[in-house]
Amino acid sequence: MDYKETLLMPKTKFPMRGGLPNKEPQIQQEWREKDLYRKMLAKNEGNTPFILHDGPPYANGNLHMGHALNKILKDFIVRYKTMSGFYAPYVPGWDTHGLPIEQALTKKGVKRKEMSIAAFREKCEAFAMQQIENQKKDFQRLGVNGDFETPYITLKPEYEAAQIRVFGEMAEKGLIYKGKKPVYWSPSSESSLAEAEIEYHDKRSASIYVAFDVKDGKGIVDEDAKFIIWTTTPWTLPSNVAITVHPDLTYVQMNVNGEKYIIAEALVDEVAEQLGWDKEAVVREKDFKGQELEYVEAQHPFIDRISLLINGMHVTTDAGTGCVHTAPGHGEDDYIVSQKYNLEVISPVDDKGVFTEEAGQFEGMFYDKANKAITDLLKEKGSLLKLDFITHSYPHDWRTKKPVIFRATPQWFASISKVRQDILDAITQTHFKVEWGKTRIYNMIRDRGEWVISRQRVWGVPLPVFYAENGDIIMTKETIMHIADLFEEHGSNIWFEREAKDLLPEGFTHPGSPNGHFTKEEDIMDVWFDSGSSHRGVLETRPELSFPSDLYLEGSDQYRGWFNSSITTAVATRGVSPYKMLLSHGFVMDGEGKKMSKSLGNVIVPDTIVKQKGADIARLWVSSVDYLADVRISEEILKQVADVYRKIRNTLRFLLGNVSDFDPSKHQIAEADLLEVDRYVLNRLREFTAHTLDHYDDYDYLDIYQEVQNFINVELSNFYLDYGKDILYIEEQNAHKRRSMQTVLYRILVNMTKLLAPIIPHTADEVWSYIEHVEEESVHLSDMPQKEKIDEALLEKWSTFMALRDDVNRALEVARNEKVIGKSLEAKVKIGNSSSFDTVEFLQSFNDLHQLFIVSQVEVVDEPNGTEYQYGNIEITFADGEKCARCWNYSDSLGSVGEMTELCPRCQEVVKTLV
Repeated sequence: MDYKETLLMPKTKFPMRGGLPNKEPQIQQEWREKDLYRKMLAKNEGNTPFILHDGPPYANGNLHMGHALNKILKDFIVRYKTMSGFYAPYVPGWDTHGLPIEQALTKKGVKRKEMSIAAFREKCEAFAMQQIENQKKDFQRLGVNGDFETPYITLKPEYEAAQIRVFGEMAEKGLIYKGKKPVYWSPSSESSLAEAEIEYHDKRSASIYVAFDVKDGKGIVDEDAKFIIWTTTPWTLPSNVAITVHPDLTYVQMNVNGEKYIIAEALVDEVAEQLGWDKEAVVREKDFKGQELEYVEAQHPFIDRISLLINGMHVTTDAGTGCVHTAPGHGEDDYIVSQKYNLEVISPVDDKGVFTEEAGQFEGMFYDKANKAITDLLKEKGSLLKLDFITHSYPHDWRTKKPVIFRATPQWFASISKVRQDILDAITQTHFKVEWGKTRIYNMIRDRGEWVISRQRVWGVPLPVFYAENGDIIMTKETIMHIADLFEEHGSNIWFEREAKDLLPEGFTHPGSPNGHFTKEEDIMDVWFDSGSSHRGVLETRPELSFPSDLYLEGSDQYRGWFNSSITTAVATRGVSPYKMLLSHGFVMDGEGKKMSKSLGNVIVPDTIVKQKGADIARLWVSSVDYLADVRISEEILKQVADVYRKIRNTLRFLLGNVSDFDPSKHQIAEADLLEVDRYVLNRLREFTAHTLDHYDDYDYLDIYQEVQNFINVELSNFYLDYGKDILYIEEQNAHKRRSMQTVLYRILVNMTKLLAPIIPHTADEVWSYIEHVEEESVHLSDMPQKEKIDEALLEKWSTFMALRDDVNRALEVARNEKVIGKSLEAKVKIGNSSSFDTVEFLQSFNDLHQLFIVSQVEVVDEPNGTEYQYGNIEITFADGEKCARCWNYSDSLGSVGEMTELCPRCQEVVKTLV
C-alpha cells in the first residue's frame, strides 16, 4: 500500500508564483467589469462619510516614485475606510494650468507668438488632457481605486467658474487689491512667483563695499564724509534712492588716512578688516544715533540723484556696515520702509531681466551681466572700496532652477495680513499626525507676506478684472459673478475670444467710461489659486463629497503649496479650514539617500516596477517605509520586499491548501471546544488583528508591514503551521483535533486576506477567489474583521510555553550539531525543572507535547540529567522504537506481524477507516 495516498495533503489551485505583471491587469479588468468602485460605495451608502480630498498632480510628464508613494498611500486609506464601513468616495484630480505646459509646447515647436492666445490655449488644453489620460492609466495600473471616469480637472468650465466665485468673495471682502511692489520675479519664466515657488540654492555673487558722498549733512555729519554700504547685488544700484540706518544703533564718523567714513559702531572692526584698514590709523571723530541721521542727504555714486538717509527697524549688525543700500523696486523691506518716506519706486528691468531705457548706459544688459559694468563704473568714479565674490544661499525658480530677482511691477495681491489670525486659529483646530507638521504650516502662515496672485502668462484662469477709460479698476460682485457664469457655460477661453465690452453684463455702464470703452486684465491667476480653490470646485460641488474634508495627504513640499493656498482661500471665504486633518509624506530617494537623477543613473520609476515585479510589490514597498520622512528605494530594497511578498503569498497558499475540505457551516468547532493550542493561536490572531486595525486607524503602515511579518514568521511558520502538519496531514479527516485546527486556520486565512487587502489588493482579491464559503464576490466588498475580546491569561501562559519551546529547539540544535539526531522527529526529549522554573508542574496542563515540540517522544522527569536552560533542564536522545512509514514519528509499538507492520498505532487507526 502507498501510504502517501492516505495522507490529507494540501489541495489548492492557487499558484505559488504570483506572475503579477500579467495577472494584475486581468484582475483590474474584472474590477472594471464588476464596476467594483461603485459597488464599494453602494455598500456603505448612508453610512458615516470619510472624505480624503485628492491634491491634484500636475498634468505633465510620466509618473515618478513620489506620485506612486502619494497615490498608493491614499489608496490604503480609502480602501481601509471602505472596508471599515465608511462611505469613502475617492475623486482623483489634476492641476492643468501653468508655465510647464507652455514650455512643453514650445519645446515641441509650437510658436506661441505666431497664433492667437485662444488658439495657443486650445493647444495647451489638448496637451494637458493627453497627459491626464497617460497618468490616469498609470495610477490605475498601480491599483488605485477611484472615480477615474469623472475626475476633477482644473481647466474644466465648472471648476474655473467655482474658482472665479472664490476670487469674487475674497474681492468683496476687500482681500484682493492691485499694487506696485517688489515681488519674486523669474526672468527665466518671465513671470512673478509666489513664495511657494521659490527654493534656495547656492549662487556665486559679487560682494562690494561702496562709498556714497555726503551731499547735505544737515549739520550732523561733515560735508566731506562718506557713507559705506555693502551689497551682493550691484545691479540694483541704478535703483538706489536711499540708505537705511537703524534709529537706535550708534554710528561713528571715522577718519582713515584723510578720508571720512560713516558706519555702525558695532561693525567697525569687521569693516576695517574687510577693507584692509590699519586699525592704528583709524581715528574716531564723532558718533550719533541713527535717528539723528534721518533726512541727511547722500549723493548717488554715478547717477544725478539724492540718496536719502532714512530709518528702518530691519537693519541689523549681522553683516555689512549698518548702512543699508535701499532700492524699493528690488526688495520687500526696502519697499516697505521707503513707502513711509514717499520715495520713488524705480525698477528699470523688463520681464526678461534686461535693463530698460530708464537704466541709462546699462540699457539692454541682462541684470546679472550688468554687475561687472556697474562695478567697473564704481571703480572709475572712485566709489568702489572693495570687490570680492561670495557663495551664498539665493532664491531660485523651482521649475527652471535659475536665480530669481526682486522686481517691482504692478501685480494683484491677496491679503494675508487681514485673515492671518483666522488662518492661524484654523490651523490650531486642525489635527496633525506629527506636531512638526502643525508647527511648519503655522510658522509659514505667520511669516508669510502678501500673496501675489497674478502671473504674466496666458495658460491659466484670467483675473476677472476690467478697467474703465480713466483707469478705474472694475471688480464688482456683479461683474465677477457674470464672468463666473460665462466661464461655466463657455470655459475661460471666452475671455480671450471676446472684447471687454462683450464680457461685461448687458447694459453695464461706469462713470469712468463715458464713451462705453473698457479694457480687460491680461494677467492670469497663480496656479496655486487654481488648486487652492478645489474645496469649492470639488468638495462643495460633487454630490458624493462634502466640505470640509476629513483629510488632505500630500508631499511635505505642499506646506508651502496646496496646503497653504487651500486653507487661505477656505478661511477667507468660509471661515474654516478645508481639512480636518493634515498628513504629509517625504520624498523618494535612492538606496543611499541621494536624490534620483538621470545623470547619476539612480532613477527608479513606477512603470518599471509594475512591468517587472507588479503593482503589489510597489504597494508593499510603500507599506515598508516610514513615509513621514524621506524614503529610500533601490533594486536591493525591492528585492527584499519581493521576498516578503513571496513569504506572505506562500503562507496564504498553505492556508488555502489546508482548509480545502473545510466547510465552516459543517465543520467549525465552537471556541469552548477548541484544543487549547488552537484557542491560543486564535487569541494571537485577535491580538494581531486589533494591532493591525489600530495601525490602519493611525496611518502607520510600516507597523502593519512589521506586524504581518512577525505574525507569519513567529506564530505561523515557526510554530503553528509546522506543528500542524502532523495533524492536518496525518489525522483522520474529521478528527476533532484536525477540525479544531482548521477552524482557526480558516479564521486566519479570512482575517489576513481582509487585513492585507488595502495594501496588496490584487493578491488579496486573488486569494479571496480561492476561499470557499465566503459570500462577497470581492474581498473589497467585505468588511474588516472586528476587534474581539482577548484572553490575556491564556496568551501569558502560552507565551511562557513558547519560551520553553525555544529552549527545547536550542537543545535540539545542539544535538543535531553533535550528530545525536538528524531531523527533529528522530528526537526524544527528556525535560525537568530548571533551577529557576518549575517545568514539571507547568507542563502538567499541556497535552501532546511531542507534537508541540515536533519530536517523536517527550518525557517529563523529576530528576533530569540534561543541560539547564532558563525554562527547563533538557536532555535530547535518539527516539525509542522505529520510524512509522506514514507519519515518520518513531514508535516502539508499530503494527504486529500480519497487519500494518510499518505503521504506528495512530496511523493504523486512520488507515483502517480508509481500507
